[in-house]
Amino acid sequence: MATNSPATDSGGGIAQVTFRVRCETLGHGEAIFLSQADNPSGSRIPLFTTAKSYPWYTTRTPLSLPLPATPNNKTYRYRYAINRAGIFHRWEEPSDGGGIEEFRAQQTINSSGNIAVHTVPLRLLHGGEIYTVNDVLGVTGGPPDIDHIKMRNNFSSVGSLARKNASAGSLYGLNSRNNSAVGMTDQGSKKKVGFAPQPPPTSHRSSEAGAIKQAVHLTSSDGLIVVSAFLPVHLTRSNDGEWSADWDYEALLSMQTHLRVTRVGTVKWRGWHGNVGGGKSDESGVPVDERHKVEAVLRPFNCVPVWVPTTLFGEMYNGFCKGVLWPILHNVASVYSTPQTGGNTEKPDPDKDIEPYDSQYAEYSMDDVAQGPIHGDGGREGELWAAFTAVNRHFTDVIIQCFNEGDLIWIHGFHLMILPSFLTRRISMAKIGIFLHTPFPSSEIFRTLWCREDLLRGMLNADQVGFHLFEYARHFLTCCRRLLGLNYGMFPDSSGGHNLAIDTNGRHVSVTSIHAGVEPPVLHQVLSHKSTCDRVASIRNQFRGKVIFAAIDRMESLKGIPLKLIALERFLQRCPEWAGKIVVVQVGISAFERGDDYTKTRNEIISMVTNINNRWPGTVQFQECAESEMRLQQRMALLRAADVVMVTTIRDGLNLIPLEFTIAHLDALTEQGRNDGRKRGLCILSEFSSCTRVMRGALHVNPWKISEIATAFYQALTMSEDERMRRISIASEFVTRVTTQRWALAVMLDLKGVQKNEDAGKYAGAGLGLGFRLLGMDSKFNSLDANSVARAYRSAKSRLILLDYGGTILANDNLDQLQRFQFVKKSRPPSVPTEGLISTLKELCSDHRNIVFVVSGKERHSLTKTLCHIPNLGLAAEHGMFVSWPTPKVGGKRRWETLVPDQDRSWRSIATMIMEVYTSRTHGSYIEETEMKVLWQYRDADPEFGYLQSRELEDHLSNVLRGFSVDILHGGVEEGGYVEVRPKGVNKGVVSMHIIKNMEKIFNKGKLEFALVIGDDHCDEPMLSVMRQVGRRASEAHIAKKGGQPLAPLPATIAQVDVSSCDEYISSNLKCFTSTVGKKPTAAANYVNDVEDVHELLESLVKVTTRETVHSGFYSVVDLKTMDDTPTSPGPEAVKFDAQTSWQRSLSMCQLHTPDMSGEPTDARVSNNLDDFLGTMEEDGE
Repeated sequence: MATNSPATDSGGGIAQVTFRVRCETLGHGEAIFLSQADNPSGSRIPLFTTAKSYPWYTTRTPLSLPLPATPNNKTYRYRYAINRAGIFHRWEEPSDGGGIEEFRAQQTINSSGNIAVHTVPLRLLHGGEIYTVNDVLGVTGGPPDIDHIKMRNNFSSVGSLARKNASAGSLYGLNSRNNSAVGMTDQGSKKKVGFAPQPPPTSHRSSEAGAIKQAVHLTSSDGLIVVSAFLPVHLTRSNDGEWSADWDYEALLSMQTHLRVTRVGTVKWRGWHGNVGGGKSDESGVPVDERHKVEAVLRPFNCVPVWVPTTLFGEMYNGFCKGVLWPILHNVASVYSTPQTGGNTEKPDPDKDIEPYDSQYAEYSMDDVAQGPIHGDGGREGELWAAFTAVNRHFTDVIIQCFNEGDLIWIHGFHLMILPSFLTRRISMAKIGIFLHTPFPSSEIFRTLWCREDLLRGMLNADQVGFHLFEYARHFLTCCRRLLGLNYGMFPDSSGGHNLAIDTNGRHVSVTSIHAGVEPPVLHQVLSHKSTCDRVASIRNQFRGKVIFAAIDRMESLKGIPLKLIALERFLQRCPEWAGKIVVVQVGISAFERGDDYTKTRNEIISMVTNINNRWPGTVQFQECAESEMRLQQRMALLRAADVVMVTTIRDGLNLIPLEFTIAHLDALTEQGRNDGRKRGLCILSEFSSCTRVMRGALHVNPWKISEIATAFYQALTMSEDERMRRISIASEFVTRVTTQRWALAVMLDLKGVQKNEDAGKYAGAGLGLGFRLLGMDSKFNSLDANSVARAYRSAKSRLILLDYGGTILANDNLDQLQRFQFVKKSRPPSVPTEGLISTLKELCSDHRNIVFVVSGKERHSLTKTLCHIPNLGLAAEHGMFVSWPTPKVGGKRRWETLVPDQDRSWRSIATMIMEVYTSRTHGSYIEETEMKVLWQYRDADPEFGYLQSRELEDHLSNVLRGFSVDILHGGVEEGGYVEVRPKGVNKGVVSMHIIKNMEKIFNKGKLEFALVIGDDHCDEPMLSVMRQVGRRASEAHIAKKGGQPLAPLPATIAQVDVSSCDEYISSNLKCFTSTVGKKPTAAANYVNDVEDVHELLESLVKVTTRETVHSGFYSVVDLKTMDDTPTSPGPEAVKFDAQTSWQRSLSMCQLHTPDMSGEPTDARVSNNLDDFLGTMEEDGE
């Protein structure tokens, strides 16, 4: 009976309750709400989920439940409502709990016909405490699953609670008036949650702690472009030329959603593979003049066809995908076979004896790949690769036409592995995911492809890469690590969690492993169809009294059909009493595209079936059919009639047959199913199939071990009833919980949750052709503007120029491992500066306003040998450990001082001794010693083993050298990696601060007004980071004086360092320019392309200084382009510029950038280069 109203009976206090419900059956665009059972028309409370917590939905804030003083059997009654597109759609149903609950009939509906509701006994709650109630949508039976979280402040009455809500604001309209209407009834039927609850959600952070992360949701307004090689539709053409289409419900991507979905792919029609004429297909795909009809038919399905020439598509699909990629992806790469050659693709004669199968793709489609055709990149294989890239370009054009800003792009299949590369060139802000439904091979197999880097980079240009198993994802990660030198790990995501991702060029490519499922409602509908029931009865009558083992496989060696037949023969030899009591129904799907492999496999199967049936008549029923003859309806009929299903593949990707078989036998768990006299519902499953990880109730076998398969036959026939029920129940849990829609939703939530800036300026492209890659950059990361640098340089009275050595002002000697090793062992001379560079540095150092430093990681003697003869040039060796201040004296020995006190160096021998042990255990590693540091280089070692050894070495050194004042650094992993031991507190960032602090004391300079800092690798990042922060503090101080708007925060790539100690040495008008050599993620604000660009920049500064000296009354040469026709007085105020009609030429890549100034247009002629300007000045001066 109903209890008293909480408004009048709340002597028990207030309990705060969060409701969580597990929803497996929600479709896209559907949302779930909590509703009071006794007030269905009242306010409904929304529940939310995230990519991390799915499929659990949770109320955002706890509900306040007033508790009566004497709860007795009083309960809080509620149920869940499903809204579609914001409108009420239906109440929860028993079928929402999954197929198991539905078959077990554990739902309770009262005698009046009302839907059963969830109940929470109030006697289990206490005032002033927090609880979480865990439910499963549609499951209302069993005791409640309540988590007691913690104590909280008591609210003595509903009035105090109302005052609290009124002061804090009521979320979703849940004020005290709504809460006072909570209905309670006597304790009803109890409920049980059949899933282990997740950990309780953490409390929301306060506003002082920062804004709450926004949860990721998919709504009906979200756009999705699903791309696959073939559209999931069936086309039909009548005799009078009318076309019609219907969904291919067997296709994984045919699921219906409430998202704005556009499907892109080719259509299968006669001759789609390009085999026309000569007794083959009479047509070559859809006739060109009828394509508009097909497009019109597909439009209601939101399907957009990609029209590719059939011959081109055939070369891509049969030649490259099936002939080259398919064997490699399935770990087949033998070099001992002999290629076959031929010229046609006609179907083989079934009555023909075993003979090689001639095919124009035979040499590319063998299971055992020959060394020549596959491992080269020219000739015929080059043509197939060209076809593969051309088809991917066709897809790109269609996708671009369909794309709307904000759409997600989801690519399926290995046929389109390089498609992300083409898409990111044109829509870099789009979120792109690619999902492979095949296995992914180990790095040792994948590296045999000549196009391996192009394929990997193509996939990495996506934002998310998906696989059905982590085993495949692990192989992909290893390939990226070994072949491209990339790192992977768990990186933070936008929702506060961590995702497995690959770090590539400043971007994190998420890697997802989620196994797909099946759609139980579709399969139940097929199973209940009359034709299916008739076919099941026919099969059962045909093999009456026998246990039916069913297998449906493609006719290729990867499917392991011969291994299955050998095991059957061995089983019958050892257990002859089962002869005549079992039958194996083997359906073989013709695989003509596999060429010679199909022919040999087919003939081998026929021979083995004949031998088995001659010895045990009627044991094997073999039937070969085309793929179109074994569609979903025929397949489900056979699976329903069978007692045991067998999958003995030796390497397989997505295989849904075991899942479909489990759905077909869910009723075996019911009382009626247990009493039908059949020992049915078991799967014998190869451990090399993807679904073996999720079908835990199956009998797992190693198909290469014949005795295991034979034993599985015996186990399936003699298994006890209890064990069989247990195995079926375990297998049923996955197929009813993880549906196709749930799989798609989980992947899409991960893709939408990818952290990707919508600003296209955040990303930059690099590389040509298929070597193109997307780089994640700061949105203001532009090429260094030489005009801006020269203008600031001219006006400054105190300047600092910090330059790296190798890779910045000099060509990098470490471009490859061999050069690096030769330099370390002193078997190759290092590069030396050119005469032009020496002259430029001398000119810069001769200006009394300049302080020029070369900051290098090289040793003192290397810098002294090449640069000691330049007057007033400062040198910093070994990352700043040794500093030689500028001096006008040259020719003699330089005076050096150490950045940190020269302390005990006994740690060097200890570190070297430990490193020698690891060098002997790690092939390809070596030790590099300098005057003040010791490095263990493992760039030539195996990437995985070298990294593991480096981590162990790092830990070993940390423990042994903890008493010494040293830093142990693990860096350069992208270049191969090293472990370095050097004195504590030494890096280029520290030395740059040291130079700034001593400028006024040593050089009698005023406060720093100009700084130019250029580096090229990770060793220069501390210097670039420090100087950028120094420049930022000066800019902030300048803005603060003028009362301007605060600057945007620095990018997260910049390591935060306290540079406040430099404040008194820098001017608030400081202009600081930081640049890296090469376009890559960095702490620098700008970039230049190469070393030549650095030389050009330095030369331009020299010319500015020279012309100021010679023509002191003239403006800077850089300002000539922006000078007004009638300047009134010399100075910056006379400089005018039209930002709308004029452009600045950047230093790198001839990019154009509009300046930040504005003014009147001028008629001054703009010369082509700096020499033209200087020549003009000389003429005018004369």
